[in-house]
Amino acid sequence: MLSEAQTCELTGLAPRTLQRKRLDGTGPRFAKLGRIVRYRRADVAAWIAANTHASTSAVTVAAQAAGSAA
Repeated sequence: MLSEAQTCELTGLAPRTLQRKRLDGTGPRFAKLGRIVRYRRADVAAWIAANTHASTSAVTVAAQAAGSAA
């Protein structure tokens, strides 16, 4: 299990950005153990893979498709 600091180091995100993504559900899956937040390395890797794109236009198309599906 990775701490928030380790996850930030792995992803390159600032702690506040990771916290915001945790709050709005757009970040990697996490476990809440009492007051401690931990991330499984596999969940972080899956989140990174799901957010990997070949071009900026692919990101725009994916966002538009997600918006129309909601």
